[in-house]
Amino acid sequence: MRSASRSTKLLALLLSLFLVAAACGGDDEDGEEGQGGTGTTEADGGDEGEPEPGGTLVIGAEQEMECADWISSCAGASWGIWTLGGYTMPRVFDFDQESGEKVPSPLMASEPELEDDEDGGMTVTYEIAEEAVWSDGEPITSSDFKFTAESIRDGSDIYDKTGYTDITEVDDSDPKVAVVTWSEDFAGWEDLFGGFYGIYPSHILGELDEAGRNAAMKDGYEWSGGPWMLDEWVKGQEISLIPNDNYWGDKPHLERVVFRFVPETAAEIEAYRSGQVLAIYPQAQLELQELVDAPDTEFSVIDSLNYEALWLNTDKPPLDSKAVRQALAYATDRQAIVDALFKPVNPDIEPIDAFMTPANSKWYSEPFDKYSLDLAMVDELMEGDGWTKGSDGVWEKGGTKANLEISSTAGNARRERTEEILQEQWREAGFNLTINNTEAGTLFGEWGPQGVFQIALYAQVPPSTDPAICATFCSENIPTTENPSGQNWTRLESDLIDEPWRAVDSELDEDARAELVDQGHEALAEEVPGIPIDPFPDIFVYNSAKLNGPLQHNVVYGPFFNMHEWWCTGGTC
Repeated sequence: MRSASRSTKLLALLLSLFLVAAACGGDDEDGEEGQGGTGTTEADGGDEGEPEPGGTLVIGAEQEMECADWISSCAGASWGIWTLGGYTMPRVFDFDQESGEKVPSPLMASEPELEDDEDGGMTVTYEIAEEAVWSDGEPITSSDFKFTAESIRDGSDIYDKTGYTDITEVDDSDPKVAVVTWSEDFAGWEDLFGGFYGIYPSHILGELDEAGRNAAMKDGYEWSGGPWMLDEWVKGQEISLIPNDNYWGDKPHLERVVFRFVPETAAEIEAYRSGQVLAIYPQAQLELQELVDAPDTEFSVIDSLNYEALWLNTDKPPLDSKAVRQALAYATDRQAIVDALFKPVNPDIEPIDAFMTPANSKWYSEPFDKYSLDLAMVDELMEGDGWTKGSDGVWEKGGTKANLEISSTAGNARRERTEEILQEQWREAGFNLTINNTEAGTLFGEWGPQGVFQIALYAQVPPSTDPAICATFCSENIPTTENPSGQNWTRLESDLIDEPWRAVDSELDEDARAELVDQGHEALAEEVPGIPIDPFPDIFVYNSAKLNGPLQHNVVYGPFFNMHEWWCTGGTC
């Protein structure tokens, strides 16, 4: 399964949920491309000819969402937005894959206007398209913006509502103009009213409290503000979508889209091979090699925003020593790990050198490129920290061996292979590494928040290209009794890290913000609260003989974001 996600760094709880789903894979998680090829750029759908209406498209989905009340903690899975939320919740911005920029969605009549107030706050004016309506024909209005902001800020069980908590007013006096005021500058404002969160219909949900809203939405909802609407959700089996006849933009050509839940990699591959599904969006697995040259198949791969890393609990000796953490970075041959795990399905893949991937090119830098396998540096750092090697070749200090324990999700073959490679590499460098894996619910629901683990291997799934990652690394986000859901599981307190990443949250000038992001990346490479390993390849596989239209990747909204523009050959899927 692919990991969970939400709308931005805003809601750090999401990150916890992201991690859970990212860990639950079935068996685990630039060139030209053509049919049956090994292309590594974005998919290029066969969109020649006129669209042909009709047909039911069946897509394989690796994960089933827990619920569809998007502002509830039960709705953290990325597959929620890829199977329902992204096509029914109107949002302010879309992500343009080609430019890497956010662009106004069809909901907007114009580009939202930001005004930085003199008193330190800010105001954004959203002009709503006159023709924008809900599926029942009621206009989408500024009152819907107000209801959405207040519901998230005041009536949601998501504990971190960053960005929404500082909204002081939503002026809805003009039905088609929402004027939103923040008490403080918030640089990630473009990610609000987007993603899962979108805009909610006040005329349908406005009279309900949180429990009522959850009851009305958690098992699906009958309204939509996008090109599709939910027809049926058969728990454990599939979700079916049908066109929203009242959508004001381009209406779907397909008669129906069905997302069939196929969580196991082998079963997903067989479902595609046998024609039970015509498209899949699988997490990278070596088994996928067999689809690379399959007939009538487009196998498209790009770098995604998602990445995997080793997360070091700095409360656990010897990881409380920066020298030891740096030594581990020099003891890790990240290139060898990436080559072993991903090269067969993505020959161009390289390790990442930041807690971010090159897919987020606007903010990516490479401070971790100074860490490559260097046993001489390991020796220098460890000896400088007072360690000596025993007769068994393992570092020792004060009678304590450099014994380390790594934990990840049990049954995840790719991660287990990563751990085995690390065991070999670190043993040669003088560290004894044991493996103690557990169930995803235990790792992410108990061991991470409670600090039980020493080293953890899991993925982060940024739900946006916004660069702010203070929720993951700043000291105030270390889990405590007062803040039990804090997402800084490395538990490292560092002014060097805190200062730039806190400033990134509020800096509105992009040039100044870019400098802060670079400083923050450098600080993380100096302090080493973790070791970034690999960008997850973003893989999209579909039947190129039957599917037509602008089929392509979108690293934020997934490859199905524009499926209302797709059609099946002959109008039959």
